[in-house]
Order: sequence, then C-alpha cells, then structure tokens
Amino acid sequence: MSMLGFSFVMRIRAVVAGWFILMFCLLAAPAHAIEDEDLARFWTPDVLRVPYRAIVTKGRRNGELLPLVIFLHGDWQDGTDNESQLVGDGNGSFDLVDRAQRAGIPLVYIAPQTTDAYWPPARIVAVVRDVLRKWPIDARRIYLTGVSDGATGVWDTLKAYPRCFAAGIPMSGMTELAGLVSIRDIPQWIFHGTQDNDTDVETGYGGAMVGSRAVVRELRKLGATPRYTEYADEMHVIWSRAYAEPALLPWMLDQRLAGKPCDFSAGVR
Repeated sequence: MSMLGFSFVMRIRAVVAGWFILMFCLLAAPAHAIEDEDLARFWTPDVLRVPYRAIVTKGRRNGELLPLVIFLHGDWQDGTDNESQLVGDGNGSFDLVDRAQRAGIPLVYIAPQTTDAYWPPARIVAVVRDVLRKWPIDARRIYLTGVSDGATGVWDTLKAYPRCFAAGIPMSGMTELAGLVSIRDIPQWIFHGTQDNDTDVETGYGGAMVGSRAVVRELRKLGATPRYTEYADEMHVIWSRAYAEPALLPWMLDQRLAGKPCDFSAGVR
C-alpha cells in the first residue's frame, strides 16, 4: 500500500473510532454537578487564538495561589467552536472539578481546544500564558491530563517543557520512547485499558509511538517511578472510570515543582 493510501486508511480509522467514542461518551457519561455552561469561554489574545473553557472552584483563602488543571481532549473533539472539547462532561474530567467543589478545594480547571488531531506544545503554553494573566496561579502546581490524542499531547508537552509542569496524567495514549529520559523525574499517573481497541496498550498504532505499557516499562528502566493503572476489562474509553479514581485528585494536588517555576511569559524552554 502506498503512503498516501496508508494515510487515508488511518484517517478513516480515526473518524470511525471518533464517532464510536463520541456516542459512547454521550450515552455513558455520569451526571456531574457542573454543566458545560458553567465554564466561561476564552480565546488567547495571540495569533494562535486558542479557544478554551475555564472554571474556578470556590474555597480560596488568604490570597493563596491556585493550582491549574489542564485537560486535553481527543481528536474527535477537534475544532474552533469552543464547545466540542467538553462533550461527555469533558470525557469524565469534570469529576475532578466536582470533587474539588465538594471538598472546598480551590483550583482552576481549563479545557483548551486544538485542531488536526494534534496538540502542539506551543498551543498549550499559549493558553497557560493567558491563564496566568487572568488568575492567581501557583506556577509550581500546573498539571496536564489528557485522553487518547490528548494523552499523546501530555507527553509531547512534558518533553518540550520538562521543567514546567508538576505532573502528567495521560490516558489511553501513545508516544515515542525517544525523549522519555527528559521527563523521568516528572510525576506521572498513567492509565490504559488492556483491551484497548484503538490505541494498543503495548504497540500504539504499530509505528514509532508505543502504548502506555511500553512507555511505563521504559520509564522504569530509566529509573522513574510512574504510577500505572491498567484496566483489564476495558477498551479505549476508560476516562470516566479513571477520573473517578478517589486517589487521583489528592495525588495530583500533592505534586509540586521542586525548582524554580517557569516564566511562561518569556517563552519557556
């Protein structure tokens, strides 16, 4: 098969998988205390004009700085409508906001939107830069989480900016083994379904990028200690189950950068 034919087949595969996943999210997503309309709409003021939604939970005391949780959607939610990224209660990630609300934990949750089934790290940094101008964020407590292509975006961004994020929580994703050495010290809690029918837990799509099990094995070989949850009875759409893990939010919020936080306004590297 020619490279053009292979690319076409992969794109059709992604579209079909996307429709299936979208319908599953709509039918299976649990009810949440917050609704889509509770998240304000924003666009970054730069040339990228990245759309994103945001909500701030209550409970801030004595002028404390707030942790920032960034959710990256999958490719079936691509676009510029600033709506599709929230389908299925943000693929279950609203559970993090609900838990924070109930516990009186103040944090900022944002859900940006991307295009072309890819998360350029610079796009995520543009959103972080804008958020830092709007709210009193603790730059030592910025967390990245994402599903499917969003999980790949988490790993790509951690590799591009290895000293800027306090933790990464990728779900059902894949990435290249190259570059993992630069993020071995970043706390990660990785999730995947053993029966994943879209992104194989071991081989990903069968190319340079491999699935979570292979990533975890390599990270541990490099001396890292990632947490890894693999659901034996689950396929690709594990996110509502994973975000509902009781220990996830406390674990996430316990992570902090050890060194000086990044100055995102200066074009971090």
